[in-house]
Amino acid sequence: MADIQAGYLACPIRQVISRFGDKWSMLVLYSLHASDTGVLRFNELHRLMTDCSQKMLSATLKNLEQHHLVNRQVYPVVPPRVEYSLTDTGKSLMPSITSLIDWAKMHFDDVATRQLKQD
Repeated sequence: MADIQAGYLACPIRQVISRFGDKWSMLVLYSLHASDTGVLRFNELHRLMTDCSQKMLSATLKNLEQHHLVNRQVYPVVPPRVEYSLTDTGKSLMPSITSLIDWAKMHFDDVATRQLKQD
């Protein structure tokens, strides 16, 4: 049992990738990366991800901030202005995410189309 626990705690998929591996987190990270300024406000992100509810986007941003992948900058103005950007850790992740996106584009028909035909 101790071996299983140690293996679980040391597993990078469970302990690292699971923190940002869901579809909304990946889209938020890529959207921030792809933006011209590297900074987006909540409503700008929501416009880019119209199929993501505001509640889910808010939870996703909090999760990414908690895991040091996204910065949240609050400006003391009325109404409050909040901007999101990638941390240095988040930026270092982007080559891997863009590589995964490139792979997904190359293999879209092999993976997604076949699944759609089976459903």
